[in-house]
Amino acid sequence: MKLYVGVLSLFSAKARIALSEKGVEPELVTVGWSREHRYLPHHPDVAALNPKAQVPVLVDGDVVVYDSTQIFEYLEERLPEPPLYPDGIADRARCRRLEAHADETWFPQVWDLIEQRFYADGSGSEQQAAGANSAITALYEELDKELLTREYLCERFSVADIAMFIQVHTAGVLGAPVPEGCEAVASWCRRVSERGSVAPVLSDMLKAAVKVRAQA
Repeated sequence: MKLYVGVLSLFSAKARIALSEKGVEPELVTVGWSREHRYLPHHPDVAALNPKAQVPVLVDGDVVVYDSTQIFEYLEERLPEPPLYPDGIADRARCRRLEAHADETWFPQVWDLIEQRFYADGSGSEQQAAGANSAITALYEELDKELLTREYLCERFSVADIAMFIQVHTAGVLGAPVPEGCEAVASWCRRVSERGSVAPVLSDMLKAAVKVRAQA
């Protein structure tokens, strides 16, 4: 398998962790990125494979899958073991809901922090970041209730944990850490970050972030 990724792409990180959990070491193709120009010019392969010209893109023989959620679902069917979705219909629906919540509710707030604190074009504002911090605090409190009696978000480690952890970890790095009182979230973060599939991805992202900062 071949996976096109961005060095700091949160959705690429999702795909990398899922592949690792499935025991796959894909050929990684890292697309160009900079603080000034972002992903422009687009990698020609990505532009040809994905109409949105976005990473991640998974190529498995003649099969092309883009969008991290679609990659999750493809991998679950292609490589059923170990499973990354729960067994029951209701539990699988909840798992999908939590993954979507990470992508659609958490990510817009995290993106506000990324724009304000990382990009060079000044596209974000202090007011925008303050609003994101406030929203993320409320999201942490909500997540703590989801995890209160659970080791992981679903019956075992799942795509919901992958998607949510990437957002939570990035929020923390960008100045919105787990608040005091959200002990269930803090414990869950420690468990997830220690997984063999997760630690190398976090390390790669940190190295890339440090390199970008040094070039600023």
